[in-house]
Amino acid sequence: MDTPEPIDVDAAFEQLTFVPDRTPTSPDAEIAGAFARLADTDAGAVFIAHYAGDSQWERHRAGDEYVSVVEGATEMTMIVDGAELTHEMTAGQFVIVPRGTWHRFHTPEGVKVMTITPQPTDHQVERPTD
Repeated sequence: MDTPEPIDVDAAFEQLTFVPDRTPTSPDAEIAGAFARLADTDAGAVFIAHYAGDSQWERHRAGDEYVSVVEGATEMTMIVDGAELTHEMTAGQFVIVPRGTWHRFHTPEGVKVMTITPQPTDHQVERPTD
């Protein structure tokens, strides 16, 4: 087992490139600098991101996802019982996205988020129907 070491989250965010116009169809190469994998967990990893715009729909079938807003604001929409449920989130807030729940982000001004995300992640551009 590796010895756990503290991670400087602020320093990690400083290494990111802010992406001001993310879209659900943005090529991975265009947005890669806005994301970093900070540490592995038993079921996935800890990630950070710094962007504005809209994400694809995503879900995590292997477990719940922890999503924390570190700076800025975002709207997170989840599909719950077939209906869209949107939460406005600001710095200092977090939400637990239940296993298998489709969700996406709408971020007009910019956000820094940190997640603990189980893998694998399913992505979809169009609104899921399942």
